[in-house]
Amino acid sequence: MNILYLRTNIDILDIKTYTTKILFVGIVMLFSFGLKAQQDPMYTQYMENMMTINPAYAGSKDLLSMMVVSRKQWVSMPGAPATRTFAIHSPVTGANMGLGLSFMSDQIGVVKQTGMYVDYSYTLRFKNNHNLALGLKGGVNFYEAGVSGLTTNQPGDPVFENDINRNFLPNMGVGAFFHANRYYLGLSIPKLLENTINKNDFSVQNISKEQVHVFFMAGYVFDVNRIVKFKPSILTKFVMNAPVSFDLNGTFLFYDRLWLGAMWRLGDSFGGLFQLQITNQIKIGYSYDLPINELGAYNNGTHEIMVSYDFNLGGGGKVRSPRYF
Repeated sequence: MNILYLRTNIDILDIKTYTTKILFVGIVMLFSFGLKAQQDPMYTQYMENMMTINPAYAGSKDLLSMMVVSRKQWVSMPGAPATRTFAIHSPVTGANMGLGLSFMSDQIGVVKQTGMYVDYSYTLRFKNNHNLALGLKGGVNFYEAGVSGLTTNQPGDPVFENDINRNFLPNMGVGAFFHANRYYLGLSIPKLLENTINKNDFSVQNISKEQVHVFFMAGYVFDVNRIVKFKPSILTKFVMNAPVSFDLNGTFLFYDRLWLGAMWRLGDSFGGLFQLQITNQIKIGYSYDLPINELGAYNNGTHEIMVSYDFNLGGGGKVRSPRYF
């Protein structure tokens, strides 16, 4: 459900009429979904979580890899977004194919969605370890919105009398991922179908549908000296009738073990990130974002924690070479 419609039916910004808690919940809902018409969760450490947005990434690490991410956005604000993701993927032995599986849970205020997706990729291999992977994604989203519990300025408004509970929203997506040892380029559409979330027609167009998101991603690893590397990366998201979302990251890698960096999200936030390769198989990461928009006065920033584990089956207990993405 697009919150642009809620914006026309609920007055939650009048602090003289409603409680501070209702004010906070309203601001969360207005800014997170409706104003930019973007429904998919955002991640600061997207470079470690690419399979959730690009199915062609499945199997690209040449080993079985597992990753979990927990993101708590706008801390201290009631009803603020909370996202959790689990993903696992692996190449298919003896074939230029990869398979992946991902789960996502995202909640903001009364709106909650849970998704499960399977990913498939096929890789065309070229000289000098250049690879072009093409991917397909298929799965389902479970969506619900407890709108009947909202306080509105029009008691009895039929729009908010019944909760939205769609238990089955199937979807599919496509992607491409070109990569070598030191750089990558990717383009993907994780959801091609604009499923109708709420079947009621209240004469507002394109409000109760899943929106198509187009992602472009790129990154490169430079040698600064023999112990330090620098990796800039970008993630751009396009949604119909919405401003472009643009993330810019820059991280330094020390001794192929410690990542320290900063991020900037156009018109939204800036922050820092820390990642540590504890062993050749275990990697942990933490990022903290501070908003630069109107929401900055109402929250204490955003925390994101990432843990990944690479299963090097049959590799003698060592990862063959450092992975930069």
